[in-house]
Amino acid sequence: MASPQWRCSRMIEIQSQMSERAVELLGLPEDRPCFLLDVGCGSGLSGDYISEEGHHWVGMDISSAMLDVAMEREVEGDLILADMGQGIPFRPGMFDGCVSISAVQWLCNADKKTHSPPKRLYRFFSTLYSALARGSRAILQLYPENSEQLELITAQAMKAGFTGGMVVDYPNSAKAKKFFLCLFVGTAGALPKALGAECADGEESQQAKFTNERTRFRNAKGKSVKKSRDWVLEKKERRRRQGKEVRADTRYTGRKRRPRF
Repeated sequence: MASPQWRCSRMIEIQSQMSERAVELLGLPEDRPCFLLDVGCGSGLSGDYISEEGHHWVGMDISSAMLDVAMEREVEGDLILADMGQGIPFRPGMFDGCVSISAVQWLCNADKKTHSPPKRLYRFFSTLYSALARGSRAILQLYPENSEQLELITAQAMKAGFTGGMVVDYPNSAKAKKFFLCLFVGTAGALPKALGAECADGEESQQAKFTNERTRFRNAKGKSVKKSRDWVLEKKERRRRQGKEVRADTRYTGRKRRPRF
């Protein structure tokens, strides 16, 4: 059985690797230092790598105990005690990028009766979008419990104005598989290539891209088919992803009703 000290060292090593990968995915310019936000910074392990790369950073975390550890370690970044579900408390366009390691998935949990996961996620993403400079990126590494959580997280990010998608490193490995939500501010860019995701002919790439443009159903003449069954089903599914209550689909969904006399 592994000792607690070995497990701690292993966790630190994994955290450092994910931090390095997140900063790499940011695609920062090499000719100047940048100002970054670390959401869920914990004890400042991610910040250590950011400092090593010559960048400046601010870390926020909901745990005062973890921030105390960061202060004892004398990290170079500034620290703030804050709940990301209540929003990013910084002025617009302040940061050149954002990283987050193993934190965003916690917003999917309702730890209090007053917590609404969709609302807290949207509050987080909308204020993060505002705090980032145009053309910058946010790289959020997360551990989703299921596909529903992934859909909820990406739907709220898209609703807040982000474009981008999910990059899955080492998708065929049970231990090394990592999810990185790559978000773009202002301009849509090409998703970075996932590690260990070389696809054979006919296989799907481990990348899921989305934009903030709504899907429009059209008929053969190119006109929007508003109120059609497909249009109604797509709208209901979009509302479900936003966490809203929607009536169940039936064979009568989207059916045109006869006029009343």
